Amino acid sequence: MLHRAMAAWPGLMGRLAQRLEARGAHPARTLVLLPFAQLMPVAVRQWAACHPDGFAPRFETTRNWARQLAPFSPGPDDLSFDPARDLPLAQNLLERAGLGAQRDVLASALVESATQLAALAAARAPDERLAWAAEMTPVVGGAESGPLAFEAAVARLALVWAATSAQPTDVLYGPLALDAVDAVFVLDGFQPDPLTSALAARWGERAETLALPLDAPRGEVRLFPAVDTEDEAERAAARVLAHIKAGRVPVALAATDRALTRRVRALLGARGVAIRDENGWKLSTTRVAAELMALLRALAWNASSDDVLDALKNTPTWGDEPTRLALEAWLRRQGLRDWRDAERLCTPDSPDARASALAPRVADIAAVRSRFGTPRPLAAWLGDLRALLHNTGLAGPMALDAAGVRLLGVLRLEEGAQAEFADVRGAARRLSLSEFTSWVDAVLEAASHVPPHPAREQVTILPLSQMLARPFAALVLPGCDDVRLPAAPEPPGPWTATQRAALGLPSRAELGTAHRAAWAYALQAPACDILWRQGDDSGEPLLPSRLVQALLLEGLAPEADDPRPPRELTAAPVPPPTPSGAALPVKRISASAYGDLRACPYRFFALRQLGLQEADELDAEVDKRDFGLWLHAVLRRFHEALRATPTADPSERQALIDQAAMDTTREHGLDDGDFLPFAAVWPAVRDGYLAWLTDYDATGGHFERAEAEGVTPLGAWQLHGRLDRVDRGADGQTLVIDYKTEGRQRTADRIKDAAEDTQLAFYAALLPDDSLRAAYLNVGDRDGTKLYEQADVTALRDRLLAGIQSDLQRIADGHAMPALGEGSACEWCAARGLCRKDSWAVPATPTEEGAT
Repeated sequence: MLHRAMAAWPGLMGRLAQRLEARGAHPARTLVLLPFAQLMPVAVRQWAACHPDGFAPRFETTRNWARQLAPFSPGPDDLSFDPARDLPLAQNLLERAGLGAQRDVLASALVESATQLAALAAARAPDERLAWAAEMTPVVGGAESGPLAFEAAVARLALVWAATSAQPTDVLYGPLALDAVDAVFVLDGFQPDPLTSALAARWGERAETLALPLDAPRGEVRLFPAVDTEDEAERAAARVLAHIKAGRVPVALAATDRALTRRVRALLGARGVAIRDENGWKLSTTRVAAELMALLRALAWNASSDDVLDALKNTPTWGDEPTRLALEAWLRRQGLRDWRDAERLCTPDSPDARASALAPRVADIAAVRSRFGTPRPLAAWLGDLRALLHNTGLAGPMALDAAGVRLLGVLRLEEGAQAEFADVRGAARRLSLSEFTSWVDAVLEAASHVPPHPAREQVTILPLSQMLARPFAALVLPGCDDVRLPAAPEPPGPWTATQRAALGLPSRAELGTAHRAAWAYALQAPACDILWRQGDDSGEPLLPSRLVQALLLEGLAPEADDPRPPRELTAAPVPPPTPSGAALPVKRISASAYGDLRACPYRFFALRQLGLQEADELDAEVDKRDFGLWLHAVLRRFHEALRATPTADPSERQALIDQAAMDTTREHGLDDGDFLPFAAVWPAVRDGYLAWLTDYDATGGHFERAEAEGVTPLGAWQLHGRLDRVDRGADGQTLVIDYKTEGRQRTADRIKDAAEDTQLAFYAALLPDDSLRAAYLNVGDRDGTKLYEQADVTALRDRLLAGIQSDLQRIADGHAMPALGEGSACEWCAARGLCRKDSWAVPATPTEEGAT
């Protein structure tokens, strides 16, 4: 059963035939203008069904008719509706208008505004547009100065650009169009088209309007609330599959939310559903566009290591996979966020063997990057980029991909296509790589990719307004929450309500009327499923659209049953792992490694014995751990400087520590912007530390060394570690200090339970002293600096050494190493995916056999 409104077609075709006979117009010289192109084959089929013999009228849209009469060829200053041409021209127009300094910021806004006004300009004859622009100039003029001056300047320039540009439909105003037809019939959509209305008025008696009856009974409407985005997508896909299984095809899938629609499309594609996607998606979101943008980002002078690695992964000819993996591993070990640091360090004579081995590949990449550093005209950029795509092996796969062919076309990367920019004003300006990359990004963002249509579709993805008079047996309408389906859409563009009224742009009320008419028409589908999510991805609750709320007030109840067919899954729990580490002997152990062993033996087995590690992010933001490392280095540099030039003067000490901070920041290559949050608290941290140091000096304690390496043999094993700081007390006793930048309470808790926190005892074991002291030094920005000393650390050290020896001997003897972690030990554990704790049959319990 098809859409109930399809029953109106025979009546419409009958009225059309009657009007042709009354006018004495020949069908072959009759034109029927439709509101959108997708309706053309439907109208042709409906006429053929009603009048199988004889001639048929031509069913066209205004743009399609104009294209057949005379292909559009824009002039040097004309708006072409192609961002690739229009963006450089917009920048040129801004320069000529005295806004050259703002061209990069305002160009996209100028193209958008001019495109909107061009639809109004096209509704006026070419010889009337300058008068129209003069009349509208005071309307869009705005302020000459102040915060809205640029916006007003863009509006004025857009008006002039639209009014002085030739339009693709200008041929319809000339004799070539009128001489070809005897009669024109206009079939309006949900919203009248300004151009069609203007042409009908100009043609006078030759033109006549036909109305398609929109009133029909509602179909079977069902409501399906969902929990979140993924739940909504799965429920929508399930409803589409249910309609197909029941034979209700084709199914219309209304595109109200781009991301949601793509997710539903992916779910249906995985089930082999034949999909006709009339909506498409932004070309910038395709894989080929991502590969191209990754390549351009890698060419930038300030490219990050992640940018270059991303390009290497997508580039077939830029090195073999083992070399790329070795390069990535080296970059992550070195923590090199900026690629230029890799080029600086990877040289054939580097003392780092891995760096020297990678030098040839890094040099090859550097040579390619160096060729793209100088500004050049747009056509030259495109020629060089085309050559690079061929050299890197990306061009071939792109040419075999539908989205790739579209990308090569819109960017003029096909052979000889760059010559098109020879007559485009502004295209001769020399662009930097950054400007060229912005142009590519803007063109890809503005272009759409519509995948090839199947011969016989089961599902059609389309805007809600294009369901008009089309033969759909069912409709699935997701995204019907109050955000994505408002009762009245927000008008596009920067225009105020007053400007919209004067210009003739549809008001919000008019847009709302058309939107509600399309909604009401959609509900006439034989089966209509409406879905909305009750919560957004951010966790914020969402209400159904007011259009849906109206249905709820009418008494329509949401469906209680989940539309997804249930699946029975057999539980397959796994036992907790209990490996043996005897085959992976432990020779050396650090404080952090022993902490892993105490927290969870399996974590120690996975991370320390197997050597499995998470890959560090190269472009991660500076966090508190980075601040702690920076502070360690600052305090070391400061105390070494203070020892070289002793002083008790507070101002001199402050100067020394500030200099140490600046030198450390420069040495660590920290970006001022990234480090800004910690730079803001540094004065408070510094003042608190210097105040504590003054009191500490009064006790007779003094700094001895920092970042000291310590090694202690323990039977067949060796303890090793790096001590933050070693001081000497007034009595000559050694004081081991470990810096902490955490909250004071957490530091205080560390020394409360000496049996649990073994860090200070472990550090004490790294020194040969028979008797010593150990403490945490909490360096904070709010409460200053405070020393937390561990009582009787010598006895704790001796007990710890016995425990370490016992635990390591048990590992060597082959005792099980179960996953015993609980609470916070598991929450951030890198090995949690290996132990599969969430899939255990029963919780792990410590056993005598597995205890360590």
